[in-house]
Amino acid sequence: MSILSQYNIAFKGLSIGKHVFEFAIDDKFLGEFDGGVVDQGQVNVHLTLDKQSSLMTFWFEVEGTVRVQCDRCLEMYDQPIESRERIFVRLGEKESAEGDDLIWVSTNEYQLNVAQLIYEFICLAVPIKKVHPDDENGNSTCDPEMIEKLNKYIIREEEQSNPVWKDLKKLLDNE
Repeated sequence: MSILSQYNIAFKGLSIGKHVFEFAIDDKFLGEFDGGVVDQGQVNVHLTLDKQSSLMTFWFEVEGTVRVQCDRCLEMYDQPIESRERIFVRLGEKESAEGDDLIWVSTNEYQLNVAQLIYEFICLAVPIKKVHPDDENGNSTCDPEMIEKLNKYIIREEEQSNPVWKDLKKLLDNE
């Protein structure tokens, strides 16, 4: 039995109305998804299912920390994440226009596995720019040795200017 099978929501037996599910996500869960953005972390997922006769609304509240690599110094650090996402699940055969937040499920199905959705929402909650947070004094908490090396190789704009381009720029400025 797969670890991801515990994320099956058996909606056929549920009454119309709201139902709440809680999931604790850990490294074991995140390790099930190969080559992803996140493979370590501790995240709590609060899932509220609002069931109607032919439509279900899933509200995912994701909160916790994930282990990511800093884009600046390449050291691993714990990144806090928080997100609230909504997915609609429609029962029936796939019909007209669908959006990114709509899933069609056959009327023959009795359950929906939300593991992939949870993983995607965790990944979406990770900021695009992953950098160590600053300390209380506003100083970077990145690896100081790496920051020193980066500062050594930063090319300043005035250093890379070529005199030929300066002369050509003067011609443009005379127009």
